Amino acid sequence: MSLGASLFSLAGKRALVTGCTKGIGLAIGLALAEAGAEILVSGRHEAGLVAAAQIFGDAGLKCSTVKLDVADTDSIAAGFARLGRLDVLVNNAGVEEVCASAEVEPALWDRILGTNLKGAFFCAQAAAGLMPEGGAILNVCSLTSEVGVPRAVPYGASKSGLVGMTRALAAEWAGRGIRVNGIGPGYFCTDMTKMFYADEGWRAAMLPKIPMGRFGALEDLRGTAVYLCSGASAYVTGQVVYVDGGYLASI
Repeated sequence: MSLGASLFSLAGKRALVTGCTKGIGLAIGLALAEAGAEILVSGRHEAGLVAAAQIFGDAGLKCSTVKLDVADTDSIAAGFARLGRLDVLVNNAGVEEVCASAEVEPALWDRILGTNLKGAFFCAQAAAGLMPEGGAILNVCSLTSEVGVPRAVPYGASKSGLVGMTRALAAEWAGRGIRVNGIGPGYFCTDMTKMFYADEGWRAAMLPKIPMGRFGALEDLRGTAVYLCSGASAYVTGQVVYVDGGYLASI
């Protein structure tokens, strides 16, 4: 095996990806599996878990499924109690709802922050208790972690908080040999964002703002995710890598 391949290998590692049944979570889960990890596919709904497992199988990759609702701390505790050793956690599960700030109600705020930030923290807390030295946690952040987006205040608050959480946990857990980093996708079309991409006016206005001249494809996240979860980034912690075609660098 070449030095490059061995650096990025996840052979012998167990990785749980939350929200792994579709979109970014599924893409990252498949990438980690191709790098050799044993993948635990996590999601809230049985049908989604079955469909994701079929996708892994069709790709010739093995996985196990874990039914888990990250918005429910009891579900987190019960789910992680069944896992045994865990080497990698990807905190991907998230929700978003576009809403004018004046119309945000407490229930909406609690749902978004409770899933995207509170849920990520308690998953990380539970995972760290199962990790040996060399464990890695990857939090899926967002461009809204860095820039203000109108009508997305709860979501932006949750993703900005996720960056702060990433840095604080990295500093606290470095002595335990656990690294905590983030990946920040730019403009990617997923089930959660497809309503924007269906708007030709939005697409025409947004595309010129991306220096690389295209929206992201899910495959663009694979290499960065594997890097941050593997030994190739053994001396990297507390960082967020934005995969955005140069968007943040240009504003």
